[in-house]
Amino acid sequence: MPQSVSSVEASKAFGRISRQALVAPLTITHHGHDSLVLMSATEYQRLKSRDREVLALDDFTDEDRAAIAASRAPAEAAKFDDELRDN
Repeated sequence: MPQSVSSVEASKAFGRISRQALVAPLTITHHGHDSLVLMSATEYQRLKSRDREVLALDDFTDEDRAAIAASRAPAEAAKFDDELRDN
C-alpha cells in the first residue's frame, strides 16, 4: 500500500519524505485528498518509457494471439457496458 503524508508534513519534513520517496512512491495529500505523488527520478523515467512502448502484431506469438482471441471479460465488467451508451 502506498504511503501518504499531508502537504503540511511534506513541507516541514521534505528531506525525510524525499528519502522515503526514493524507496517507494509517496502520495502527498491536501485537505485529506490525494494531490501529488513524489517518486524517484528513476521510477518516473521507467514509467514514462512504458507509456511510449508500442507493440505490433508481430511482437506477439501465435499462442499469445490465440489466448487474446479466446479471452472474455469477467461478468463483473458488465457494469461498465452502460458507459458507452451514455456518451
